[in-house]
Amino acid sequence: MAWFPESLRNLRRDVFFLVLLSVALVFAVAMPSRLASWPSLVDWPTIAALTGLLILTKAVEESGALAHAGRWLIDRTSTRRVAALGLVAGTALLSMLLTNDVSLFVMVPLTLSICRIARMPATRLVVFEALAVNAGSMLTPIGNPQNLFLWQQWGIGFGGFVWAMLPVVAIALALLLALTAVAFPAARLEVHEHIDNGLDRTMLIVAAVLYVPFLFLADMHHAAWGLAGVFIVFAAFRRKILAAIDWGLLLTFVLMFIDLRMLAGLGAVKGWLGALDLHQPRHLFATGALASQVVSNVPAAILLAEYSHDWRTLAWGVNIGGFGFILGSLANLIALRLLGEKSAWGTFHVWSVPFFLVMGAVGWLLL
Repeated sequence: MAWFPESLRNLRRDVFFLVLLSVALVFAVAMPSRLASWPSLVDWPTIAALTGLLILTKAVEESGALAHAGRWLIDRTSTRRVAALGLVAGTALLSMLLTNDVSLFVMVPLTLSICRIARMPATRLVVFEALAVNAGSMLTPIGNPQNLFLWQQWGIGFGGFVWAMLPVVAIALALLLALTAVAFPAARLEVHEHIDNGLDRTMLIVAAVLYVPFLFLADMHHAAWGLAGVFIVFAAFRRKILAAIDWGLLLTFVLMFIDLRMLAGLGAVKGWLGALDLHQPRHLFATGALASQVVSNVPAAILLAEYSHDWRTLAWGVNIGGFGFILGSLANLIALRLLGEKSAWGTFHVWSVPFFLVMGAVGWLLL
């Protein structure tokens, strides 16, 4: 397919993918007898669910519906504070339904356009949107990749997952909205021009119609059948959507499963993690949150899932670990990459590290 070479070129510039590939090559050379077992290390239901969600959310994005919603919001906003609250809340809400990275791919370009038109502080607003997707995506099993993995790994019901995550998410969102109100002034918002994007109603309707049955099949542990249906529909209806999704992200997840489960099986790693007494909820929570600062929260979830079946505590730890340092979540890197300002790294940590410390304390106390 014509798009495949471009995907390969993109992967050659993806440092995270190259690190995972290098680790896999080291394991292949050091343990060639294990190569045949590699496919069994990959959680294929998670990969199927993620692929289906990428297709559906890309269709929603390409339809132009979310850009229309953003324009509707800014046309009805009077102050910078209200606009910031609307954009941050909207980003958090989208991340519950579309996944955190897709929400950023939609909201950050829209936000930058709005900031140019209304002269709002783009860097600070994008940083708050990064915090918003980390906070909002915690709620649902489809909100981010680590939740998707835990949901499929342990067969948790959709409603049960949401209920377990609700206390910590409610506090995180309340704190974030309060911080947003403080960080943005109540100065009058002056919009000098309008954003005009087309709306593909047919594509939006098709994506909406497929969304609920796909989630139902994933919840019933038949994500592969749901993916087959979604793939067939878009192959016949809008093949360009299949070409536009991030296939490199899927390959990255396959490598993560292989690398981290190989790593988890090493004697030295087993001994080190065993000494942390991860059967204690607070130990598991702290390990998940702190490990996320170093390796990001998705790899931390995959690794620690080999040592504990307490999925709720693990979910709390790795999701709160998305705050803090920029490596805590891939969503942080995506947000700042889309912003394109090197100085934003400092601004991000000014807000994110204290937020991580506060939410870490909240999670610790709730346990």
